[in-house]
Amino acid sequence: MPPQSQNKPHLDPKSGAPPEEAPPSSIARFVLAHSGDHHALSSRLSRHFSNSPWPPIIVDRVLKLLWNDGPRALLFFRSLLLLPSFRPAASSLDHAVDLAARLRDRRAIRFFLSLRSRLALPPSPRTFAILFERHTAAGNPDRAVRAFLSMHHQGCPQDLSSFNTLIDTLCKSSRVQKASSLLNVFQNRFPPDVVTYNIIADGWCRVKRTSKALEVLRQMVDSGIQPTKSTYNILLKGFFRAGQVKEAMGFFKQMKKRGKRDNPGDFECRPDVVSYTTMVHGLGLNGQLEKARKLLDEMVSEGCLPSVPTYNALIQVICKKGCVKDAILLFDEMVRKGYTPNSITYNLVIRGLCHAGKMDEAMEFLDRMKLDKCEPNVQTFNILLRYWLEEGEFEKGMELFSRMGEEEACLPNLDTYNVIISAMFVRRRPEDMLLAGKMVMEMVERGHLPRKFVFNRVLNGLLITGNQDFVKELLRMQEKHKRLNRSSRIQL
Repeated sequence: MPPQSQNKPHLDPKSGAPPEEAPPSSIARFVLAHSGDHHALSSRLSRHFSNSPWPPIIVDRVLKLLWNDGPRALLFFRSLLLLPSFRPAASSLDHAVDLAARLRDRRAIRFFLSLRSRLALPPSPRTFAILFERHTAAGNPDRAVRAFLSMHHQGCPQDLSSFNTLIDTLCKSSRVQKASSLLNVFQNRFPPDVVTYNIIADGWCRVKRTSKALEVLRQMVDSGIQPTKSTYNILLKGFFRAGQVKEAMGFFKQMKKRGKRDNPGDFECRPDVVSYTTMVHGLGLNGQLEKARKLLDEMVSEGCLPSVPTYNALIQVICKKGCVKDAILLFDEMVRKGYTPNSITYNLVIRGLCHAGKMDEAMEFLDRMKLDKCEPNVQTFNILLRYWLEEGEFEKGMELFSRMGEEEACLPNLDTYNVIISAMFVRRRPEDMLLAGKMVMEMVERGHLPRKFVFNRVLNGLLITGNQDFVKELLRMQEKHKRLNRSSRIQL
């Protein structure tokens, strides 16, 4: 088995202790070490913990820690449902629906939705927002629309807010034309507000059609709705997305000019921290680092304090266009000024160090991250893992992979497995193909679907290197896990 599976983490909590006394990470390891079904796990949980209720905050945290092992997360939740003292909270049920939808488990989705009804916890707008997103991500936006139309049958009234959530989901998946069509159909039933128009404008900006976004702005004004600061920031970002740097700079200057007028309606044009952050990032990506840095100083003089995302934006472009040493100097500057770097900040610097070939310094930054009480996430490990493997340091890469689940309580995601599998095809040794096959098996067991290309590539690699028996094992796994048939779709 892969290194991560050789020594499974073990938990031996105090017998009879209430659940809130055990760290969520320990409970997650406890679940990962379990080898039986949910009845057996429920029995073990009841032996190790008292009959006191499981706090929703603990349940939700454990589910999030197990997120990248969907089957185990649902195993844990189903085992809790068997405990007499357990009553699931609405937030936990939403997590369960989300996990089941990601796994495209139609039966589980229906079970959790019916459970909500039995517990007098009808699906909330949040529940349907999850379904909209999952249906759309599965390539079936029409089913997301049908889910919206069925809301009232499930005890959740339809309103403008839920409609906005639906079209936002569609726009973020580049289906802005469909979202616009729905707006035309339902505008009498759900008269659009400023949020609606902003969503559609952002959708057009995402597909780099700023002219259509400007049309939305005109429609908004014509309908008597005053644009907000968010509206202007959406358009500003849209210009940069479309590569219209001159237009973005001109629009920003207009914002500043109009924002200084005494007219109350023009106040919304005044650039805020989001506007400046957008400009810093956009100019930096365009190679204008000096202008981007000057904007950071200018915004302070204008009485607009930078935020952590502002520093993150500049650090990112410096790493991409400049020198990682300068990015670290900026990192230290923000710390001196009292800002607390987040995981995004650390990941940007770590990526910059890796890209510069400074792997040892990147690992030192990983240690610094932990010392600063900023927990590494799966993206952190994926960055380091990718570069170690690209450097040909397979042992160091796989050692880092082992650390993820054992020491850091950070389960690998689909990207993690794809990075490792791709690296195994560099040398094409029989043992490398064997490891690639084991990675496919592990990722499927954890609820991740390999792309058809990846699955077939591994099969061919195993055949070429003489691992025919393993090929048969993978084919049996494919037959067992019907989810490998990518034509399956979740339904409601």
